[in-house]
Amino acid sequence: MVDLKQQYEKIKTEVDVAIQNVINNTAFINGPEVKIFAEDLAKYLNVKHVIPCANGTDALQISMMALGLKSGDEVITADFTYVATAEVIGLLGLIPVLVDVNPNTFDIDVKAIEKAITSKTKAIVPVHLFGQSANMEAIMALAKKHNLYVIEDVAQAIGADYIFSNGEKKKAGTIGTVGCTSFFPSKNLGCYGDGGAIYTNDDELAKKIRTIANHGQSVQYVHDSIGVNSRLDSIQAAILRIKLKHLDSYAAARNKAAEYYDKAFANNSKIKTPQRVKFSNHVFHQYTLQLNGIDRVKLKDYLASKDVPAMIYYPIPLHLQKAYKNDRYKEGDFPVTEKLCASVISLPMHTELDEETLKYITDSVLQFVNKN
Repeated sequence: MVDLKQQYEKIKTEVDVAIQNVINNTAFINGPEVKIFAEDLAKYLNVKHVIPCANGTDALQISMMALGLKSGDEVITADFTYVATAEVIGLLGLIPVLVDVNPNTFDIDVKAIEKAITSKTKAIVPVHLFGQSANMEAIMALAKKHNLYVIEDVAQAIGADYIFSNGEKKKAGTIGTVGCTSFFPSKNLGCYGDGGAIYTNDDELAKKIRTIANHGQSVQYVHDSIGVNSRLDSIQAAILRIKLKHLDSYAAARNKAAEYYDKAFANNSKIKTPQRVKFSNHVFHQYTLQLNGIDRVKLKDYLASKDVPAMIYYPIPLHLQKAYKNDRYKEGDFPVTEKLCASVISLPMHTELDEETLKYITDSVLQFVNKN
């Protein structure tokens, strides 16, 4: 699904030197590379504060802790997403309130958010799924109206631009109260281990986030609050500094591959390609099809027999997962999510897809679809 080896080969010299420099100076934890990477990323995003941490899940958890959310508070998020988004809500004793998504973009449905807001609602967690931003202008208007925090889950959309109705552009993750991302290796900006980061323009909130991520201490051995141990190591930061320079070109390569897929599947009644919206560009963390009248499992098995990987993101809605079952939800309550979970399939999407490979993938898909 992701060819990290070829990508590495193109930046091998830079990466190898960066890693060796960290080994040579032996500043493995909170070394200068971490600080410089945070500054580089803040400049790229045009945000005041970037606080690196250990992974994207920690980024979400630390953000919610820093915002002072308390047990029993309700947090609204999408039903169609990876479990980490809801996981941290439950872990902190908060109540995950799940809502349906847009059937064309896969992102959280703004109208569904509004219907779910109660007196207990304290925050909204929009997920910029598969590489395209949710409708942040509408979400921020709702948040302002109801005095809610907005925690952007931008793990799949780093580098995406949101375009406001007045033409202003901001990077996804920098619009809400706080933004959270992951640097898992397969992400658009991925390291060679685990990593994450939190963004905010709020000085006081940034201070709290830094303190919580460092055992609740702002001065060594002085603990102002209960915190966690969550940090990006220096080797990963050094790798990310190199890859950040290439992030926009990586997005361009992904878009080129997506355009090839679009043309190959155009006008096929059994295949629905991803919709683009006017208010966001797309950085294609995943290229996800919706199938109509096609046995998805058999297609996946057929592609595997042709050495073409494919994945299903995500096969089971959160509200039907054992860990998140709740009396307030039942099967049928989220028709869009349930339909997507039964019909989507994702094709290989990465920076190294050439036309020959794309033709082989699309030909393989169409061979099966047109026979079934």
